[in-house]
Amino acid sequence: MDCEPILPPAGLRSTSAAAMRCYDHFMQEPDPAHLSPFSETGFRELARAALSAAEPVADPDGRGTPSDFDLSPELVGTVANAPLMPAAVLIPVVARDELMVLLTQRTASLPRHAGQIAFPGGRVEPSDRDPAAAALREAQEEIGLDPSFVEPLGYLDVYRTQTGFRIYPLVSIVREGFTLQLDEREVSDAFEVPLAFLMDEKNHRTETRTWLGVERRFYAMPFEQRYIWGVTAGIMKNMHRRLFAE
Repeated sequence: MDCEPILPPAGLRSTSAAAMRCYDHFMQEPDPAHLSPFSETGFRELARAALSAAEPVADPDGRGTPSDFDLSPELVGTVANAPLMPAAVLIPVVARDELMVLLTQRTASLPRHAGQIAFPGGRVEPSDRDPAAAALREAQEEIGLDPSFVEPLGYLDVYRTQTGFRIYPLVSIVREGFTLQLDEREVSDAFEVPLAFLMDEKNHRTETRTWLGVERRFYAMPFEQRYIWGVTAGIMKNMHRRLFAE
């Protein structure tokens, strides 16, 4: 439209039709196709369009199912073929001027994954309505995140772990104003990482460790002094594929 951005005068009825058309044009909602995916509105639209609002079907053996074995498929046979326990994690994208992902550091005294960086989450209990309810409950129990601040956007693919879990990752927007209260038995720290950093493939590393006597490859996304790897990095990699891969 060939016009300059204008505001109509107080007396709108005296404004010309051409001026009103320009005013209406510049007051329109931004086109989501032209929004940055790292703005709150752009990310919300992208996630809602790409993710599943309903609980996804868990097929641990399905082709393309993300897992701890993505980079080491030869190790699948080393894990007992037992039913996988359901678990859910919250991926809290905090709606600040720069979108941030809220992560936790587990305490060093835990029997599993001690000291590792993780999303808030845990097992799906029989009392949970669905994995989304489990993710919200666990986030409130672990870090004191009030569910009223959380806007669920949808699920990523179910993720299989080498420790026998199928994880339902729930991507959410968290509005500012919340406070945290960490359960010190499980969580030693909570911190934020820019979403743009985690979704930049230049920051996705492939590293190796010895597991059960053999070399295992895995994703890692080190940020400053934080070493993000394993399940957390694997889920972030799936999020990148679902939302940002061309």
